[in-house]
Amino acid sequence: MSGLGAFDLTGRLALVTGSSQGIGYALAAGLAEAGATVIVHGRDAAKAAAAASAIAERTGTAARSAVFDVTDTAAVDAGITAIEEAFGTPDILINNAGIQRRAPIVEFSDTDWHDLIATNLTSAFALSRRVAPGMIARGSGKLIQIGSVQSQLGRPSIAPYAATKGAIVMLTKGLCADLAPHGVQANALAPGYIRTELTRALVDDEEFSGWVRTRTPAGRWGETGDLVGAAVFLASSASDFVNGQTLYVDGGMTAVV
Repeated sequence: MSGLGAFDLTGRLALVTGSSQGIGYALAAGLAEAGATVIVHGRDAAKAAAAASAIAERTGTAARSAVFDVTDTAAVDAGITAIEEAFGTPDILINNAGIQRRAPIVEFSDTDWHDLIATNLTSAFALSRRVAPGMIARGSGKLIQIGSVQSQLGRPSIAPYAATKGAIVMLTKGLCADLAPHGVQANALAPGYIRTELTRALVDDEEFSGWVRTRTPAGRWGETGDLVGAAVFLASSASDFVNGQTLYVDGGMTAVV
């Protein structure tokens, strides 16, 4: 398939973790607009169901919801088993679920460290591992991890977060090495500073927002919609020969000093 048809996701099933709000919601809605049936995932059943209904109403494409703990491998196994029994193995998995914790490194707690590792990294490993057999059997699949500009840039107070996002890049390369021979593509989408519900305090902090605008060649915060085109590309046949890569959607931040 070539041309714009290569971006068509009609008939594809997509699971986006952490998609009841923010970046995850925008990505799920964008995949639905491209034709995919999406499964909205979250920790709050009512919120996930409401998000799925909103996406279905907005796009006219079927949307479902799923609730399970992405940090618990047994829960991941049960959650994916339920999805596979109802719909089959997802064609597209976006590992978007993530958290942030901030503190100077000398004050960073063990609890926050382990929470970051579990949510930002272990979940991506567990979900990718769980859907891989079905993708291998089918001979196709798209695994998309969510990195960050912190996948290659450090900042004070978030060293452990940056460590998880740096590891996402190498997990992506490793998944490529294992799964590319089976027709599966594994890539990462790395956002810059994006305006969401979770970054509202930073957006409202004029000093920090001024730094973002100055540090970003585009001169602004990113919007969730800025990520959708890249996600559709990585989820579609248009990226069938793209594997193990990290695509930075950051307004140019990682390109300059």
